[in-house]
Amino acid sequence: MSSLVDRIKHTNIVRKMVYAVVGVFSYPGLMFFNKLQISGTEHISNLPKKNVLFVSNHQTYFADVITFLHIFCAVKWGKENRLGIPYYLLNPFTHVNYVAAEETMKDSWISRLFAMAGALTVKRTWRSEGQEVRRNLDPSDTRKIQRALADNWVITFPQGTTKPFAPGRKGTAYIIKENRPVVIPVVISGFWRAFNKKGLKFKKKGSMLSVTFKEPLNIDYDASTESILDTVMNAIEQSKDYMLKGPHHWLKIDK
Repeated sequence: MSSLVDRIKHTNIVRKMVYAVVGVFSYPGLMFFNKLQISGTEHISNLPKKNVLFVSNHQTYFADVITFLHIFCAVKWGKENRLGIPYYLLNPFTHVNYVAAEETMKDSWISRLFAMAGALTVKRTWRSEGQEVRRNLDPSDTRKIQRALADNWVITFPQGTTKPFAPGRKGTAYIIKENRPVVIPVVISGFWRAFNKKGLKFKKKGSMLSVTFKEPLNIDYDASTESILDTVMNAIEQSKDYMLKGPHHWLKIDK
């Protein structure tokens, strides 16, 4: 059954239909009920079509990824740092996968639907069914991400949690070291204030949402995973050093 679902969600026509449905329903929440500020799309307009890894901080389960997909589609249609009228949903950019926790994507029919938009479901390395569980990175999950990078862009959240300044996971650094992708750091803010934790319900309307794409990281792929992870965490403004600097960019925008 799971293999059938995997085949379906990798079918481009199905993915486009999911993009259209999710896009139509999510667009008002980003543009009318809240205010979306986008910057740095010049860094993603001319990227190769594969082996690109987006690394970002994480504030909700779904709203973050949905916003990224809107932006990627808008950029494909020639828009810069804005969404504009969402006619891009007529022919969306679907060469994108995103990493998501397996238990999250099985949580409801909405999450199962959204999984068809390109989810790469992985087993959480620190938590299962609400319990704290430490696991090593599952090799099958690593291969899943490697296969996706061979054909598409991939979005991942190195912290694997919506808690700000949580430590990053070495699995992200391992993926970078082994696959040598173009790595684009992304810093988001305001989503935790506007939406509930799942990102499917409003918590506070009129919030400023911010998505900033930075230029590709200059990474020494031969460095240790610890060094690569430090580079990533600094770039997405979630390192311990950055936490101690304060005040923080995401706090300023949320005020």
